[in-house]
Amino acid sequence: MTELTYRMVEANGLRMRIADHGAGPLVLLCHGFPETSYAWRHQLRALAARGYRAVAPDLRGFGGSSAPQAVEAYALQVLVGDMVALLDTLGVESAAIVGNDWGATLAWQTALLRPDRFSAVAAIGVPIMGQPPVPPTQLFPDMGDALFYTLYFQEEGVAEAEFEADIHATLRKIYHAASGDAGPRGAGDTTPNPFAMVSRKDGLLAPLPMPDQDLSWLSDADLAVFEADYSTSGFRGGLNLYRNLDRNWALHTAFSGRTVDVPAFYMVGTRDTGLAMPGMRDMIDAQTALAPKLRKPVFLEECGHWAPQERPAEVSDRLADFLDTVAG
Repeated sequence: MTELTYRMVEANGLRMRIADHGAGPLVLLCHGFPETSYAWRHQLRALAARGYRAVAPDLRGFGGSSAPQAVEAYALQVLVGDMVALLDTLGVESAAIVGNDWGATLAWQTALLRPDRFSAVAAIGVPIMGQPPVPPTQLFPDMGDALFYTLYFQEEGVAEAEFEADIHATLRKIYHAASGDAGPRGAGDTTPNPFAMVSRKDGLLAPLPMPDQDLSWLSDADLAVFEADYSTSGFRGGLNLYRNLDRNWALHTAFSGRTVDVPAFYMVGTRDTGLAMPGMRDMIDAQTALAPKLRKPVFLEECGHWAPQERPAEVSDRLADFLDTVAG
């Protein structure tokens, strides 16, 4: 287990737990679901060693941070406000922002809406995407007896009950199935994918294998940290992010067509679950239309969805190298 330096701060009406390491230009590290700030344990120390102040918050509803009850409190623009408020609390005018999974979505949106406060953005896994013509939930498949996982997450209480019945098993299954260890993600591959279609009868976890040995990139002690965090917070906060997909779409209409105009960097594992989605490669290739200062994307061979944890040294080095070109 990696020891991190945590403290509690006030930001945007929240009590927010942050891991705060190093001194120098500020870099915010935004985690995904189901993770917490502990997912950035390797990068916090590595970036600090490269001369940066690396801060990883538990996003609202996660880990040690406040968890508002209302679903609408988890709209993406509200979380952008959290990041701006965190800069104010830290007494910093400008920072770079980095994210993986939902954290990547937040990082893109933050750089889009507040380039005056966020001077660079790096995203892992989730590319920047344009505004679809209809609300997102209308685009996801629903076959009656099975539906896309984002739709499965819409009904309050359903996924919470499944995931919280055995938090250890939930995390172990999802972390393994979305990692590079689970197998390739090419066309025709049958590698289990937790972020795909879900049986209404059996739920999301039933078809996922329970790994019969320790994960190569996550020790039992590290898994216990995440398990303890979710035993405290539950899964509602993270699931509420998905319940705001259509609200985010409506709120973003005013900014449709706007581009991210700060320096940007993107990387993804070649075994990321997102690459199993039709059209994802095209979205990755099309990013420069939405982020004109995007550097050449990096593909991490045989790496899955949890790149900062699966490939800690490479991810840390590539992030620091990018930040070195934009810091100043």
